[in-house]
Amino acid sequence: MEPQNYRYLCEMVYRESGIVLDESKHYLVEARLTPVARDAGAGDLNALCNLMRAISGRPLRDKVVEAMTTNETLFFRDIKPFDALRQVILPELTAKRRPVQTLRVLSAACSTGQEAYSLAMLWKEMKIPGWDLDILGIDLSDEVLDKARGGRYQQLEVNRGLPAMYLVKYFQRDEAVWQIKSEIRSMARWRKFNLLDDLTPLGTFDLILCRNVLIYFDQPTKSRILGAFRGRLISGGYLFLGASETTLNLDDKFLRRQVASAIAYQKP
Repeated sequence: MEPQNYRYLCEMVYRESGIVLDESKHYLVEARLTPVARDAGAGDLNALCNLMRAISGRPLRDKVVEAMTTNETLFFRDIKPFDALRQVILPELTAKRRPVQTLRVLSAACSTGQEAYSLAMLWKEMKIPGWDLDILGIDLSDEVLDKARGGRYQQLEVNRGLPAMYLVKYFQRDEAVWQIKSEIRSMARWRKFNLLDDLTPLGTFDLILCRNVLIYFDQPTKSRILGAFRGRLISGGYLFLGASETTLNLDDKFLRRQVASAIAYQKP
């Protein structure tokens, strides 16, 4: 790809999503955007860039951004936060929110929904009578949100991280795929949303999960997103980040807590 076209793509993706693509990401850009170019009738990525410059509408631009922002996910990824939620945080939040009897959870950059559904299954196993868990999954990509909404996963996807007990209990087989049962699907809602936008319309949350997402942003964007999350958390609410992510030097208003074997960030 010509250098000026690579810069054009990087600048456009950063402007639209906040995600930083440097010179080391050439391989990723080629791998993810070649199918987009082919679908658009462009012979290569240079032609794709020329096509985007010539077309004023958003559909093609959105497809490019979605292709570059889709992150890998799996059921019960890094089990430690789920252990902390089950053992400490969910019991603590339910005790604090007893008059409401509903906990609201945001799964940010939710991808194809495995994180949200993992939490829904964990909640079902806790058997807290009279309580509801309301999970909102947000992502930039219509494609991944459609998959999350459908709750249909290939054998390889359910083999990665999902305990066999949960597969038997909460899924039903439909030929070559596994469908999450409606009792779990009904606990989650899905919405297209950009983390760079004002999160106020989403309401407030007791718990926010944004794991292995901040690593793709630069420092100012990380700080901005963390501040937005803090603004959407109730007092005493929790934020979970990825194992390699932190609020350190980005937002000093969160309280860092060791919970079981995981790290959580609490709003005072």
